[in-house]
Amino acid sequence: MFLHTLKSEGLAHLSYMLGAGGEAAVIDPRRDVDAYLELAEREGVRIAYVFETHRNEDYVIGSVDLARRTGARILHGRDPDEPFRYGEDVREGECFKLGDLRLQVLETPGHTLNSISLVLFDEATGEAPVGVFTGDALFIGDVGRTDFYPGRAREVAGLLYDSLHNKLLPLGDHVILYPAHGAGSVCGSGMADREFSTLGYERRHNPRLQLDRDAFIAFKSQEHHYKPPYFDQMERVNRDGDAPLVELPLPAPLGVDAFAEAQGEGMVVLDVRSPEAIAAAAVPGSLGIPLDMIPAFVGWYVPYDKDIGLVVEEAAQLEPAVRHLVRLGYRRVSAWLRGGMTAWATSGRPYDTIPAVHAQEIKARTEAKADYTLLDVRGVDEVAQGYVPGSTQLYVGELGRRLEEVPDARPITTFCGSGQRAIIAASVLRRAGYQNVEVALGSMAACRAIGCPIIGG
Repeated sequence: MFLHTLKSEGLAHLSYMLGAGGEAAVIDPRRDVDAYLELAEREGVRIAYVFETHRNEDYVIGSVDLARRTGARILHGRDPDEPFRYGEDVREGECFKLGDLRLQVLETPGHTLNSISLVLFDEATGEAPVGVFTGDALFIGDVGRTDFYPGRAREVAGLLYDSLHNKLLPLGDHVILYPAHGAGSVCGSGMADREFSTLGYERRHNPRLQLDRDAFIAFKSQEHHYKPPYFDQMERVNRDGDAPLVELPLPAPLGVDAFAEAQGEGMVVLDVRSPEAIAAAAVPGSLGIPLDMIPAFVGWYVPYDKDIGLVVEEAAQLEPAVRHLVRLGYRRVSAWLRGGMTAWATSGRPYDTIPAVHAQEIKARTEAKADYTLLDVRGVDEVAQGYVPGSTQLYVGELGRRLEEVPDARPITTFCGSGQRAIIAASVLRRAGYQNVEVALGSMAACRAIGCPIIGG
């Protein structure tokens, strides 16, 4: 027997490949499926099954491509509202064999109505389950979101509670938990920063599992989550079955003149360099999203019907940037700026700069009650743990459609946890025509380090 966990950084998505007896199953594959094919070759197995624990909202699943290239069956839960247009529905109790291993289906609705979990048995050692793949029903330290069904908040929260307490926890405290996401995912807010646990540990220590049914439903019904606009695109693609992706697209290297011409014709320029580099010099009109931030924030601002041109610090950033975009369903990554910002600057073309503000200046302005806007673009849960007095809170993902809420006081200094999201917000403001914009590099981390005034937390 073997079991491999594959983590997609940025999305904090966990997929699994397990097998025995010459066959294997993949659970919740990401869109770029080359890693599963390489593992199958290394282990000397045929991929026989591809399981989807639920219809995913935050990335394009790779089931169709993987099945096309291996002949595997695609298996998922039945969706009563919007049936899948590919694969096969499975039902409670159905079993699938891989040598001595057996995967048994549990219907565990709540996060989505079609959610299933897969209970793992090793028949060579006994009849008790040894593990369970829970998808987005149960995480390590948290449970799944239940906010995808408007007007049905209490109903679906109740379904999740029943799935957790009547289906999953009764499997036994010894059972190993294999969730579909880890810390940093947009599918939960309180996940532990580790990728292993047992049902027994979660039963005792997971805060959501300590609530009775009424309290759980009340909590989940009032829980706050952000829903990026690209979620709707993911739900549609993952319902219909995305067109197979044979290999990653290779964007064309364009010189400065050709790159600028493409931008003038509608290409979105996406700058994936560090916050410090973006602040120092950027292509006018570009959107700055540091490489590691692409999975969480590009879907808020980049449409699917536009070409995308990348600005990178070095060519090595191209492959991970394209992978991030492909996993979110972007098909039109068409170009990158050959020579980067050095080539742009030496061409004589103008470039944008965003002044950087040190935490000491934030502290001085706060103490002096200076007339400026400190725009805190963190999430509400982070703000509740502490904020700088006088700051304005407006989540970075929602900034583009709520610009009218930005105060008139200038300059506007964007602020987050470390500066990564602050540079995104600053570039959004610059693209919208705001001129007197600054970025607080270091942001809250730096402010705490030097003793800035902070309320709460």
